[in-house]
Amino acid sequence: MAVAFHLSLSSSFLHSPLPSNTKTTVAPPLRRFRISSSTAAPSKKKHWKIGEYPGLTETSFPQFSTNNKKRTPIKNIKKKLDKKNNASAWVNTVTEALSEAIDRKQWFRALQVFEMLKQQPFYQPKEGTYMKLLVLLGRSGQPGQACQLFDEMLEEGLEPTPELYTALLDACCRSNLIDKAFSILEQMKTLPLCQPDVYTYSILIKACIDASRFELVESLYDQMAERLITPNTVTQNIVLSGYGKAGRYEEMEKVFLGMLDSSTSPPDVWTMNTIISLFGNDGQIEMMERWYEKFRNFGIEPETRTFNILIGAYGKKKMYDKMSAVMEYMRKLSFPWTTSTYNNVIEAFSDVGDAKHMEDTFDQMRGEGIKVDTKTLCCLIRGYANAGLFHKVISTVQLAGRLEIPENTSFFNAVIYACSKAEDLMEMERVFKRMKDKLCQPDSTTYSIMMDAYKKEGMNDKVYDLEQEKQMSSAKISKEYKDVETGATPDVSKESSV
Repeated sequence: MAVAFHLSLSSSFLHSPLPSNTKTTVAPPLRRFRISSSTAAPSKKKHWKIGEYPGLTETSFPQFSTNNKKRTPIKNIKKKLDKKNNASAWVNTVTEALSEAIDRKQWFRALQVFEMLKQQPFYQPKEGTYMKLLVLLGRSGQPGQACQLFDEMLEEGLEPTPELYTALLDACCRSNLIDKAFSILEQMKTLPLCQPDVYTYSILIKACIDASRFELVESLYDQMAERLITPNTVTQNIVLSGYGKAGRYEEMEKVFLGMLDSSTSPPDVWTMNTIISLFGNDGQIEMMERWYEKFRNFGIEPETRTFNILIGAYGKKKMYDKMSAVMEYMRKLSFPWTTSTYNNVIEAFSDVGDAKHMEDTFDQMRGEGIKVDTKTLCCLIRGYANAGLFHKVISTVQLAGRLEIPENTSFFNAVIYACSKAEDLMEMERVFKRMKDKLCQPDSTTYSIMMDAYKKEGMNDKVYDLEQEKQMSSAKISKEYKDVETGATPDVSKESSV
């Protein structure tokens, strides 16, 4: 019998402060120690991994200030000062709105505000602004918009830099537009002040590896050698990871041994994290532990992310004692528990529908003041659905609204999953429509969940409709990517408003 429930997905979330007196209950895997109530210091926001890309700065958008230089009193001085203060307030308002949209990863809103900013008399093109927007568009799967923005930047007379070109190339690589990325590389070679560097090549190598086009990797290595560019540890980690994900462990180990003998690209903690995560995600716990010990013997010390990888791997295999032991070891070595640490524990209980221990861990997370993110709420929604507690799915969705958690594809997939578990297909369809209205592109997971729900009810016509929609969606995306390849980029002003 279907369980009917209605979810309220508000487009404008209300702020809700976290309670300061949340009672903390420790779940069994956390039973060996007491958690301190100190709040973890927030980490600095990074656009790239350490060593991966140096072109971005940690500074915010430039702020415009009024000129405080003393002037000779004039007749209408109060009127002029009011006008000046109003102009300054407007500058701060629009730049803050742009910065907020970028921080929230709202690419469409960011472009809207940026267009508004460019129409103001005080506007001056800034490299940092374009860099942040290019990175945002790349990570949001909008290579066409990135190419259009780059062209607009050139039209404004702003000189391109290797970092800006590399950000554009990365935007194409993230959407698997490898041919377009290679054309950008060739264009960089023709510009004396925009020559590609090791970071440019590393990004392109990663795209080729992710697309399993290993034959292109060797040609890129040859190009680097001709241009006297030495692969660094980041480059080798990318190649090593690609071979591992493809199951080519012999090639992976060969790259690793080469790193051991290298003075320019020695293995580091990222190498360690890459290899143990490969085996951990594949459920090969013994191999993961063996490689962990290898790296320790090589003198490479683990970091917080290393322990989070171990916790996630043990959690997926329901090895709660080992998961707890790693967390206790982190406390012993004064490693902070992060959002990822708690997410991995919550996900472990979510997968098996253990709502009590999942809730205890979440309460403990909030009690420590650890930031809740989209994955946290997705795990909670899935966990309650697996436990059949659909009324708590509703309250969790409402909590996501109060905490202003972004409604991305993963979030909608979790809600759609909960609807399918509740056998509430009408609500599932409503959430699916909401997802598309919010310009969140459905992915293979979305279609898989919905088609399985329809098949279970024998609704083959619905399954057929979804299969057709999926094919049309793929064709549309392919056309958009082809437009990027040919330079026919879309106009953001023609998109529907959000």
